[in-house]
Amino acid sequence: MLTVANQKGGVGKTTTTVNIAAALAQGGLRVLVIDIDPQGNASTALDIDHHPEVPSIYDVVVDGDPLASVLQECPQVPGLWCAPATIDLAGAEIELVSLVAREMRLKNALEAHLAGLSATERFDYVLIDCPPSLGLLTVNAFVAASEVFIPIQCEYYALEGLTQLLKNIELIRVHLNQRLHVSTILMTMYDARTRLSAQVADEVRAHFSAEVLKTAVPRSVRISEAPSHGQTVMTYDPASSGALSYYDAAVELAAGRSVGDHS
Repeated sequence: MLTVANQKGGVGKTTTTVNIAAALAQGGLRVLVIDIDPQGNASTALDIDHHPEVPSIYDVVVDGDPLASVLQECPQVPGLWCAPATIDLAGAEIELVSLVAREMRLKNALEAHLAGLSATERFDYVLIDCPPSLGLLTVNAFVAASEVFIPIQCEYYALEGLTQLLKNIELIRVHLNQRLHVSTILMTMYDARTRLSAQVADEVRAHFSAEVLKTAVPRSVRISEAPSHGQTVMTYDPASSGALSYYDAAVELAAGRSVGDHS
């Protein structure tokens, strides 16, 4: 169970969530994406209906509905399921403040759902897509999972944002979830033509050699185009450099290998 997080916007967080999830599902695994970002971009990319009347993760976290009541399977990728986000989530930050165990709502719902699944229904991976902020929705995601998956854009400001994110993860670990740790870092929007991309990648790898995946995802028009067609790049253009990179990253993730394990 991985929470995909980065407080900095525009780093490819949602794009990474849906494409890694699709690649894992195409490999025969059962994968669940929980879209807890009010923008609902992960739901859009997976072609999951998420207009305001659709049962969504809002109903689970705020109203206490069972998770099973909101799950939809991705039409293009069998074995890939999604708990969609609707615009109702925009008000959830305020509504959660007064609720009992407000930081635990997602964790409790997930545990209850997973405990009731048979061996054939169980999920191999759960990926939680967060908003780019540290509000109660993101805190719920950090409490629900034990691992954090951080996509980092290969640009100067990325390192500044990473420092703050790590401080916040440590706060959550100390006060709410002792199992929480950064397990995976993926370099996104990598441009091999620029010295800056290489410098940022080298610096991140120097600090997090065990966590950084060997694969880096390049800048790609096809990756950007895919969501407008209600698809991930894995089905939109499976032969593109972006799709192949996400496939390689998913293989690394599933193999439990990071850059330190590769010769």
